[in-house]
Amino acid sequence: MNHTTDKNLTETDLIEQATNGDASAFGQLYEKYIDQIYSYIYYRTSGKQEAEDLTSRVFLRALRAIEDYEDRGYPFSAWLYRIAHNLVVNWYRNQDRVEEVPIVDQYPPPSVEAGAEKRVQVKDEREELMEVIRELPEDRQQLIILKHVEGLTNQEIGEIMGRTEGAIKALYHRTLVSLRDEYGVLD
Repeated sequence: MNHTTDKNLTETDLIEQATNGDASAFGQLYEKYIDQIYSYIYYRTSGKQEAEDLTSRVFLRALRAIEDYEDRGYPFSAWLYRIAHNLVVNWYRNQDRVEEVPIVDQYPPPSVEAGAEKRVQVKDEREELMEVIRELPEDRQQLIILKHVEGLTNQEIGEIMGRTEGAIKALYHRTLVSLRDEYGVLD
């Protein structure tokens, strides 16, 4: 009997089955996390092609290493984000340019019903904010994306970035202070 077709399986069950070589269980984990990992990589690279390529590499690496996966009390997604982060860092090392995809390209101004003037103002503010975020050091950019785009907790971000939860809280606080003081954001 193939247990991975059971809809009542927990993520822990799927991980256990995947670590024991069950490709179907790994496939279900892939389906669960492909959009999140793609989105994260898309924001960190310059476009769709790079994001698709790096996302496929993340899951290929995860598949090759799944037998060695150890549950350390963090969500499985933290392990995938860590792989994604390492691949993105390596990708940037191999690039002559560093550019980010503006959040406004992914998330247009919120309301079609709002007046044209209001939509333009919101778009301009988002573009200005993204320009400021792009000027931040790489670790602070990553923190902002993981926290506000991906919606991860400080603990999950800490696992991905290889830092303690307290270190993430401190970095986030310093980032917000920096945005406020240096760029007038958040006033």
